[in-house]
Amino acid sequence: MVITEIFKSIQGEGTRAGLPCVFVRLTGCNLRCTWCDTAYAFHGGTKMTVDEVLSRVKELAGHDRDTGRAAVPLVELTGGEPLLQGETVPLSERLLAEGYTVLIETSGERPLARLPREVIKIVDVKCPDSGEGDTFDMTNLQALTAHDEVKFVIATRRDYEFAREFEARHDLARRVHQVLFSPVQEDPEGKWPGQRARALAEWILADRVPVRLGLQLHKFIWDPTLRGV
Repeated sequence: MVITEIFKSIQGEGTRAGLPCVFVRLTGCNLRCTWCDTAYAFHGGTKMTVDEVLSRVKELAGHDRDTGRAAVPLVELTGGEPLLQGETVPLSERLLAEGYTVLIETSGERPLARLPREVIKIVDVKCPDSGEGDTFDMTNLQALTAHDEVKFVIATRRDYEFAREFEARHDLARRVHQVLFSPVQEDPEGKWPGQRARALAEWILADRVPVRLGLQLHKFIWDPTLRGV
């Protein structure tokens, strides 16, 4: 498999925000969102076997000598789009067998049903102003479980209305563990504008949408352009 980076940091998004986590960022993506902040993962990377990836994860996670338990038991597979690579499924199986809690962040454009049920899927349904609207495979709704999360990254009022209606139409708040609305953060180099978090929060409150406002915690802790955090 081809890997852009493996690192340990604080989980920045979702219901596990703030927890230490080991990230495995796979190389390659078939989408080109207008606000993508990990475009460096589109190309390049290093070829590694599943065993090599697992070894590096273990090294970063640390293990208690007596119990063998990982000091950092949370691992996220991300990208790019991790489901483009066939080895992602066996890697997730190996991580689960080692006792890790495994998250995968995916657009939902690729089939989710082939993942082990224990993997926590964080599905980033693309809104219209991402430039990749209508790429979510609707059959993946049937693969969602009560421990999964669905995320909408929102750049505009139009995106918000799309996400609000999508959540209501498919009763996502009852189907999954958490639905998240996350505002696009302005690019430091001015490549794309941001969506004000306050405005998004006020829309959610006004419409009584049963979702969680999600902010990218790691971008408040470190420089937003810094990699490997």
